Amino acid sequence: MAEQFQDQGGASSMSPSPFKRWLMSKIVTRITSLQRLNKQRNKREQHRQKEDRKHVVEYFHQVDDGYSHLAVQMLKPLLEQYDIELVCHLVSGPQGDNAPEPELLLALSRQDAFLIASEYGVKFPNHPQPLAEESVDLAKAVLSNLSNTDRLNAITEISAALWNDDTDSLAVLAKSFGQSSAADSETAIASGNQRRDKLKHYSGGMFYYEGEWYWGIDRLHYLEKRLTSLGVNKTNKPLLVPRPTIASGPNQDNGSLTLEIFPSLRSPYTAVIFDNAVKLAQDTGVNLVVRPVLPMVMRGVPATREKGMYIFSDCVREADVQGVAYGNFYDPIGDPVRRAYSLFPWACEQGKGTEFISAFLRCAFAEGINTSNDNGLRKVVEKAGLDWQQAKPLVGQPGWEEFLEENRQVMYKAGLWGVPSFRLLDKDGQQQLAIWGQDRLWLVAREIQRLLS
Repeated sequence: MAEQFQDQGGASSMSPSPFKRWLMSKIVTRITSLQRLNKQRNKREQHRQKEDRKHVVEYFHQVDDGYSHLAVQMLKPLLEQYDIELVCHLVSGPQGDNAPEPELLLALSRQDAFLIASEYGVKFPNHPQPLAEESVDLAKAVLSNLSNTDRLNAITEISAALWNDDTDSLAVLAKSFGQSSAADSETAIASGNQRRDKLKHYSGGMFYYEGEWYWGIDRLHYLEKRLTSLGVNKTNKPLLVPRPTIASGPNQDNGSLTLEIFPSLRSPYTAVIFDNAVKLAQDTGVNLVVRPVLPMVMRGVPATREKGMYIFSDCVREADVQGVAYGNFYDPIGDPVRRAYSLFPWACEQGKGTEFISAFLRCAFAEGINTSNDNGLRKVVEKAGLDWQQAKPLVGQPGWEEFLEENRQVMYKAGLWGVPSFRLLDKDGQQQLAIWGQDRLWLVAREIQRLLS
């Protein structure tokens, strides 16, 4: 099965040499540590004070991105609560290898934004279809015609008209604010892209402050806490967008619901959330089904270093806030993943499949264990409560590939492609929720409670 996927090489190599695996593991462990993050923040603040600069937050807006529409609704509240300057750039969506599934990503942004908007106190219409291209172009033309100050004043209203398919209001706003030519709109977006590239990111809906990126409304609480620690909260009010809590709730299931988890053994986000997802299933009594898939680069999906570095760095913050051990990394891409997956069916037969996945993730992402050799894999097996002498003859045996490919196909049919992903099924096997991302487990928990009540 793995042979059907083409090795992309470079940062996307699915079979790096042992030396490259060791070197990259050391580099990633060092540059994505929590200690380094805090030192970097302190150093940037010292430089800012020395240069007598104001607190400047940059926001990168992608007009047709659902997450960007959520984010713009927080721009004015941020300016009202924090003593900051805000610069709003216009950008396009991720390009090239940073967005292997651009249409799927936009579709997910519309679905996901609709599901989470109320939690953050903002609005998002149910918008299953893509935005009308002419309306997107008009919104770009109006926004690119405005100065930064006017753009900040108008962007929420323009974005609302666009996402509500209110063409009349959008036309009135265009007449009021004026619009640039198509060429000038592209120039403005190219300028925003250039600034984003210089700061080493690739996506829309992003906030940037002094060396650190914050992905949309979901990561705004990190920025707010950082600004508050620097004494720029003008109102001393609580956070505008606190992190949602994962609450198992009072209702207990009798086996009527099934929670499917799609993990990968080389996913930092999976490593951060897997044990908490398992605990949620245990606490609520829902059936748990673990459906592992190959890592994305082993599925022939290209990746870039800037995307990888952001993900690993973001996971440092995510693991810290959830109290999860993370950061001592030894890359399991390639043979370690294949060898481990060859043991997964046997681990399931022993009733330890979930424990096996958990143990592998802990070894690779928190304990820095080299899982490419028998010594490292033995530690995984024994941490899962399994017998290495029984496992050793099974290492490398075929038969697991078809199972993982079936899981991938199920995940794709649900409109998902990244990991970790979650599916919630009712007693008839009907899908009630399909969502991607470790930062959506709170949504899974609330949907469980809604269905049980």
